Amino acid sequence: MPDIASIVTSLGGIAQKRQLVRRGARDHHLTSAVRNGEVIRARQGWYTTLPPMDPRVRAVRVGGRLTGVSAVAQAGGWVLGTHPLHVSVHDNAARLRSQFNRRVRFAGTSDPAVLHWDDAGVAGRGTAWAVDIRDALYRVALDEPFEQAIAALDWALRNGVIDRMDFESILLALPAELRRFRDWVDEKCDSLPESLSRTRLCLRGHHVESQRPLGDLEHIDLEVDRCVGVETDGERFHWDRFEEDRSKDLDITIERLHCIRPSARAVFDDWPRVLRAIETAVATHVDTRPAAFGNSGLWRAADVTAPGTKRLKRRLQRQSPEFPKGHPKGQPKGQPERGGNTDAGGALTQG
Repeated sequence: MPDIASIVTSLGGIAQKRQLVRRGARDHHLTSAVRNGEVIRARQGWYTTLPPMDPRVRAVRVGGRLTGVSAVAQAGGWVLGTHPLHVSVHDNAARLRSQFNRRVRFAGTSDPAVLHWDDAGVAGRGTAWAVDIRDALYRVALDEPFEQAIAALDWALRNGVIDRMDFESILLALPAELRRFRDWVDEKCDSLPESLSRTRLCLRGHHVESQRPLGDLEHIDLEVDRCVGVETDGERFHWDRFEEDRSKDLDITIERLHCIRPSARAVFDDWPRVLRAIETAVATHVDTRPAAFGNSGLWRAADVTAPGTKRLKRRLQRQSPEFPKGHPKGQPKGQPERGGNTDAGGALTQG
């Protein structure tokens, strides 16, 4: 008797029945494996050894795959906060189910999953549980708030998940107003709090340089207005770096920069206070600059509008029915059936 659990695990933890049949499994083998708790039936014809609430399993249970910010998070990308499950489904998909229960139809439920109706181009790339990372990043750039989109693209370039050609292909597939992301993404960025800080400071009109050289071997995370050095510590405090970080702070001060070291948690949850500290430090170095004061009385440059801001607001105000426009099933009779949010998405053209 084939070891169904081992086969599924070798296929990445999720497998279709036809994959298992090709490896010698028969119906009674699958039934026995489910009854014995060796595997879980995610939906009809799909088996998994992953936990039932794993995002990959929930996406497959719906009838699709992870996309957008959900796929980026699953790949270890830089994602702030929690998000609803984003699921890519084929543009002719049917029999969609709740992410929590394969016996409950998606339509008519309050399931918070966000559906994206994608064409065969997207369906032909990626894994059994997630779209190709380039398609996921395209979706993030299209749908997510500006700072989250920039962070995801920073991560992908910094870690070699995509190369410059991939990045340009993503930009070319986006609406013209979003192609300006090119001027905001920085592949030198080292972390999510650093990315968020840089984007937010640039939106405030500050001049920000990432990974500014410090001596022969070190770099400052962010140099702001050529007078403040910002070091964004990771989410977890590492005692073995305490002395090293303090020494680096001294070097930054010797460089005649005001050193500020906010924690990642402060950047995530207490940004107004972090910003006030940075702008206070900047204000002590700008006595000779032209007067330009905000409501706080601190000097700063004019705010900058993020590319795609108006477009995102329009998207957030829109809700679509279960089926995309032109779907062969058409519109349901009477009131449209709804199951969370849905979106008819375009595909990223790739060679």
